[in-house]
Amino acid sequence: MRRAWLLAAAVAVVVAALDQITKRAVESSITPGEERKLLPGIDLVHTRNRGIAFGFLPGSHVGVTIVIALALLILLVYFARHTTRPLIWLPTGMLVGGAVGNIADRLRHGSVTDFVKLPLGWPPFNLADAAITLGIVLLFLVAERARRPARP
Repeated sequence: MRRAWLLAAAVAVVVAALDQITKRAVESSITPGEERKLLPGIDLVHTRNRGIAFGFLPGSHVGVTIVIALALLILLVYFARHTTRPLIWLPTGMLVGGAVGNIADRLRHGSVTDFVKLPLGWPPFNLADAAITLGIVLLFLVAERARRPARP
């Protein structure tokens, strides 16, 4: 059980650190509104987001804070009750690290730096958003795997 908490914490620290490093790199090298080609179909931009991941709930600072706090509380309670599940620490660490990375921006700037822009009008996002999105998918996969009966 303790090992799961340590692994989740380690993943969270790595995710939050990488998120902050990449955001600082973008803030120091790309002017707001500028676009740079990274790969075909992927641009680097420098935008500010006052909402949750991918711009959801823009401008609602109190609403965003409440949603994030509730989501983290629910996640940590779930994790505490299921620490023995294989790999549960990975999505938990990704989700916590992503949340911490974006919360750090909110505390420092009042908004979050987004910088990865995909085609077809997808809103710009950052590594914390990607970790949160992948963490949610992995959490569902880990939970679903645990619900299935063991095969002989």
